Amino acid sequence: MQSFLTSNRACGILAHISSLPGPYGIGDIGSVSFSFLDFLHRGGQKYWQILPTVPTSLFFDSSPYMSSSAFAGSPLLISPDSLVHMGLLKKNEITARHHFSPYITDYKQVDKFKRGLLERSYKVFSSTQAPLFHQFVKRTPWLKDYALFMCLKEIHDNQPWTKWQDKLARREPSALADAEKKYRSRIGFYLFEQYVFFRQWAALKKHAYSKGVSIIGDIPIYVALDSADVWANQEIFEIDPESLKPLRVSGVPPDYFSETGQLWGNPLYRWNSGDPLIEDALLSWWTRRFKAMFDLVDVARVDHFRGFQAYWAVPAEEETALNGSWEPGPGPLFFEKIYKNLGELRIIAEDLGEISAEVIKLRDKLGFPGMKVLQFAFDNNPRNPFLPHNYTNPNCVVYTGTHDNDTTLGWFMSNQLNEESRATIKQFANREMHDANPIHQDLIYLALSSTASLAVIPLQDLLGFGSDCRMNIPGVAEGNWRWRCAEEFLTDELAEHLKELTLRFGRC
Repeated sequence: MQSFLTSNRACGILAHISSLPGPYGIGDIGSVSFSFLDFLHRGGQKYWQILPTVPTSLFFDSSPYMSSSAFAGSPLLISPDSLVHMGLLKKNEITARHHFSPYITDYKQVDKFKRGLLERSYKVFSSTQAPLFHQFVKRTPWLKDYALFMCLKEIHDNQPWTKWQDKLARREPSALADAEKKYRSRIGFYLFEQYVFFRQWAALKKHAYSKGVSIIGDIPIYVALDSADVWANQEIFEIDPESLKPLRVSGVPPDYFSETGQLWGNPLYRWNSGDPLIEDALLSWWTRRFKAMFDLVDVARVDHFRGFQAYWAVPAEEETALNGSWEPGPGPLFFEKIYKNLGELRIIAEDLGEISAEVIKLRDKLGFPGMKVLQFAFDNNPRNPFLPHNYTNPNCVVYTGTHDNDTTLGWFMSNQLNEESRATIKQFANREMHDANPIHQDLIYLALSSTASLAVIPLQDLLGFGSDCRMNIPGVAEGNWRWRCAEEFLTDELAEHLKELTLRFGRC
């Protein structure tokens, strides 16, 4: 199939919304995102890549890859200023009553602040009649299950749904009907949160379009066990019907990041059930998921794409991912059926880690561009597929690093590399080891000058920041997802520099 990437070379920046500057402790989808889009436009960028915009949980270190919903928007990303513009708050009500750091997100502090603003906004909103709100609820198929799920979590002291009252955990219709009636107002609050998020997002997407910037979203292949997705669709997951616990969970075998593999712990899909009803339910759920994603963004990076060809299944009782097994995924027929419902999708396949020839075959059959990460290129193997001179097919996306990597400067200075390796890396950029040109600029040069149709640079690498600005360390449970870029760094001079680089390599 034909790739969405054309012969027109392009460039983009990777920066999650939470990392953007702003006065409220976290980036949001209001004016700070508009300003960042303006910065990208001035810098000649055609793409803005973000991480998942789903709700996060303090219990999971606020990871956007472990959410209560694969469909909902994060209330932490809602703009307080936009709530004022909607007439739901007064300007003096959003004045930050906390000292928010411009460099990191304190999720506990931000959660308390944003929740207070949304609670006050809902009191104003609930006294009005809003036809657009009722239309939104009616046309959003996942929304009522999500709102009920979040309400019931509150009622059960934030316990996982597997520990709720049994009738509610198993979704007995009479129990659900009683809960909907009893908690109608609180359910309404969660409906309201999503209405506000998606209304603000529509304005953001419109602004991106006006600036000629396409948004690349991120769709994790797996969802959290304690989510509205699993609770409302238990039949499509490997869940024990008696205990409601997973039978096997997700992960990957040993790879770049871990000698014992990564044990993610998400419940697995029942791809190989042999039951036509379950297969239809899986197809229906994924069709809705892709549609919801592409209503938000222009392109989607599918995290752990290889799971569609084969996935690593680990018995739920295991403490590491070592003792798993490869199981066949749904393969190309799955995407062909999705295409019949939605048309062809603009997808970037995250094809990192242990990748087989069958995964490459599936990726290429579907026409999806894969990922080339320069930090993985320098292992003294001249045929390393991440080295720019080995990009035989321009249908790929080159990155200096990803949200799971150290920053380029931090990586280069770390004990992962010795002096000989550092000298070799500099030579690939036609530099001497003691050349004054910084390493992040060298790798940006290699990425932009490569034949890859699209080059994406993490904002930290554009700025030349070190390890203290890293976004995530895979396998480390705490301290991730907090980095923020202070407003002082996104200067007109930086935008001009970025545009000059982009023009030099024909990506503007």
